[in-house]
Amino acid sequence: MVGAAEVSFLIADIVGGTLVRLARAAADGQAIREREPEDTVAIEGSEPGTALRTQQVRVVTMADRDAVWVYAPVTERGEAVGVLELLLPHTPDADTVDYLAAAAHALAFVVIADRRYTDLYEWGARSARLTLEAEIQRRLLPLSYTCEAGQFTLGGWLVPATAAGGDTFDYALDREVLHVSITDAMGHGVAAALLATLAVGSLRNSRREGLSLSEHARLANLAVTLHARPDQFLTGQLYRIELATGRVEVVNAGHVLPLLVRDGVPTEVRLDADAALGIDPTTSYRVQEFTLLPGDRLVLLTDGMFERNAEGAEIAQLLPELVSLHPREAVQALTAAVVTASRGVLDDDATTLVLDWYGGRTQSRDASAGATNDRAST
Repeated sequence: MVGAAEVSFLIADIVGGTLVRLARAAADGQAIREREPEDTVAIEGSEPGTALRTQQVRVVTMADRDAVWVYAPVTERGEAVGVLELLLPHTPDADTVDYLAAAAHALAFVVIADRRYTDLYEWGARSARLTLEAEIQRRLLPLSYTCEAGQFTLGGWLVPATAAGGDTFDYALDREVLHVSITDAMGHGVAAALLATLAVGSLRNSRREGLSLSEHARLANLAVTLHARPDQFLTGQLYRIELATGRVEVVNAGHVLPLLVRDGVPTEVRLDADAALGIDPTTSYRVQEFTLLPGDRLVLLTDGMFERNAEGAEIAQLLPELVSLHPREAVQALTAAVVTASRGVLDDDATTLVLDWYGGRTQSRDASAGATNDRAST
């Protein structure tokens, strides 16, 4: 027992940049109060935010009383769920800090398991209402936007347009392969969200059937041409990355070219483009290849990241400035730059994924508290 006088759980807001106090309890376990609308903490510049960003337990001495605040990141496999906040009567020793880090890690497991059965955590993480199309779009995304493994770290982020469009991203980790996809459905509103639903459903079905990458694209293309309107289509890229070798297979269905940061220098990955999904049911999709090297950062984008109104948000120029950021924070920094340059009004969804590659099946990591500490943002 650590003798905490108060315990709070702050959950990461789905919009980004904010922690929301979901619950606060006294030492006897009784709730102190319900969440208030203003009960939020900015991640930037705050002690809880620093704990989340650095993935380190923070101990802060109070100036006006003999007590300390402790902030422990609630994280599993790199997914920063939130922060455990405790008020302790004295400064904890190293063993107690390790114990609290492990407790916060266990809380991450509880939240991840429980959110299958309740909307409580989803409610807590929403600081703004979602439209119907945004709700549909959110359900198409992976449950975790971040994944850490020995060979890589992956982070994704999506900022919907004022009238949400049809951007999606997805990934799945198998024993030998990482699957990644990013798609951009034409249009906005519910129609775009439903078109994206059709494509994502087909891609997941093909992936779970163990089909080849070209078959993923062929069947998704067929599904869109059969079931969507004749004027509807999607662009997209489908990736299959071998964990042992870094060999990348990719299908490019008319999508924005990815960027590769190698030795600090960003360049476009030159890929030939096949037709967008839904244009021609007879299209044969080519599988192209390149290889990732240890230290590479691969950046996937949708065209909303090149928003016409976002003058000054040059993505390639921003990337070298973000090398010290974990992909979890890098994707938010990139989309935030687009939103800021667009003066807060997006005409199209802004979506990006960042993959940091460490290489080879022999890579290991220390994730006893839910995250690999040497990969955290600095």
